[in-house]
Amino acid sequence: MLQNRVTPFGNIIKTSARGSLMGNRGLLHNEKQEIKRPFKLTAWITCVLEFKDRKRPVMAPGQYTEFFFMDEATSFAAGHRPCFECRRSEASAFKTFWLKGNPEYGFNSKTPIKLIDDILQKERIDTDYKKVTFEEDPVALPDGTFVVFGNEPYLIKKGMLHLWSAEGYGIAKSLPQEKLSVLTPKSIVNTFKAGYLPSFIE
Repeated sequence: MLQNRVTPFGNIIKTSARGSLMGNRGLLHNEKQEIKRPFKLTAWITCVLEFKDRKRPVMAPGQYTEFFFMDEATSFAAGHRPCFECRRSEASAFKTFWLKGNPEYGFNSKTPIKLIDDILQKERIDTDYKKVTFEEDPVALPDGTFVVFGNEPYLIKKGMLHLWSAEGYGIAKSLPQEKLSVLTPKSIVNTFKAGYLPSFIE
């Protein structure tokens, strides 16, 4: 069993559960298929599982590390964004709504995606490689956002909390009346508020 599944915390774990999307942060593994670093590139992308009949062995020596997400909401919580090659329509929509939701940066449609990636890098992981979070009232958060409740990751959907696991979501529970730590990077939360609705496993 390979260490190639990503949690909403951005951690890469071992599990037999399969994912619906693939992720890429560059070459993270060694010749023994062991994860040796959390990332190499600042462009953390989310890809489809199949594209143009391309075939490649997972964690091949010297090649980028393939890992997997349960769904798109999980990938966003980990700090990834859609790939502009294999998910062009989603990537274009993401950039459009990111710009709309984060006007304070003064970016426009011609702004290179690298500048957005640089902001996401600061929002998802600190210099000690620890997950960056912020506090917010869950009532103010849009669907698709992940929060921490009781030290566990929960998805907010339709005004309820849904416990995440590698196999799927648990039974819904009511939102608590307290601020929670938000796992989804702040500018991505703003992107959801502006109109981008991430997909999630039902």
